[in-house]
Amino acid sequence: MLIQDVRPWGGPAVDVIVSDGRISELRPRGAGGSADTGAAASARPDAAQALEHEIVDGRGRLLLPAFSDVHVHLDSSRIGLPFREHTGAPGVWAMMLNDRNNWRDAEVGLPERVAGTLERMIARGTTRVRSYAQVDVDCRLEKLDAVLAAKQTFAQHADVQIMIFPQAGILREAGTVEVLEEALKQGADVMGGIDPSQLDRDPARHLDIVFGLAEKYQVEVDIHLHEPGELGVFSTELILERTRALGMQGKVTLSHAYELGAVSDAVSRRLIDDFAELDIAMATVAPAARNQLSLLQLVEAGVRVGLGEDGQRDYWSPYGNCDMLDRTWQLAFTNGFRRDDHVELALAVATMGGASIMSHESPRLSGLGDRPGIAVGDRADLVLVDGETPTSAVMDRGLDRTVIHDGRVVADGLHVLGH
Repeated sequence: MLIQDVRPWGGPAVDVIVSDGRISELRPRGAGGSADTGAAASARPDAAQALEHEIVDGRGRLLLPAFSDVHVHLDSSRIGLPFREHTGAPGVWAMMLNDRNNWRDAEVGLPERVAGTLERMIARGTTRVRSYAQVDVDCRLEKLDAVLAAKQTFAQHADVQIMIFPQAGILREAGTVEVLEEALKQGADVMGGIDPSQLDRDPARHLDIVFGLAEKYQVEVDIHLHEPGELGVFSTELILERTRALGMQGKVTLSHAYELGAVSDAVSRRLIDDFAELDIAMATVAPAARNQLSLLQLVEAGVRVGLGEDGQRDYWSPYGNCDMLDRTWQLAFTNGFRRDDHVELALAVATMGGASIMSHESPRLSGLGDRPGIAVGDRADLVLVDGETPTSAVMDRGLDRTVIHDGRVVADGLHVLGH
């Protein structure tokens, strides 16, 4: 593939050559000769064979790594359906019951809703997805099956990891552990947990089950943590203990965890240092919360941080539109970012930050000014978007997008191709 006239991270215009799904050359525009005479074409004996390149006209657009949504609930989506009155009540258990009482009655079947939401995400530039699939004694494996089917449908368009999610807790309903284990046998990628102290009220047993199943099936762990203040810190310390004892460094993610900065600066600093030491990642959905750990401090410490959209206009919330560029704006806004390098950091978190959570082969952010993902040797998971600078792209959120996954154009003009 030859991608002509694009500006990586807003820099000078280049032509990009892609070979075998990876970036093989970035050639400055006007440097003399065609980009087609570079490394990717050197083995071609004549000009006619050079025409075998797929050519993408960048038209001077920005070239960014594709987005990575590492916290999305595809299984509860209502994208594409009529808006409905919000009927949820405060608290995780009450909201879970609201979902349980309504999800089967949607205007369109669950598999169609899940696939349609994933398709819309890909069309807008997301090619890496970690989706939750709720597993409990009510839905059993029905939601997992729908997400697995969507993953298969779009296997050539996006990398999808599936985390089995005990939204109703693990200990409150008999039979939950058995159905969770069956879900892991069916091919789930990540073992989930949720509020071990506040929801299940037996954090040691809850976490022993989560980490025990993860160790048994050799999968990673991702724990939703909504718990407040000192209670959230207490649960986090139990997670740290198990990560260290089981040698699961680099295999644990904390999602939300937006109260870990509530206790004191000293506790916040200690937790950040522990996350860096144990390579525990964090996934945020850019909430309007005051007690979050500092995004800048997390990145500077080397902690992997990714972004996600959470629910998509579902029974939990009317928010979400499948566009990670919108959620990047929200991340910048809720963090009070105004400087260009800070807004660009939000964009780096939304792209390669999440990619480094899904795969240790992806380059991770090394600091505030690092802009990885578009270097020779990097995988060609890219999005072209209109904008003067990366910051302007976040502010304006233009719709002139071309999406490339694994060296193939998979979406253009907000339409998914080849499916």
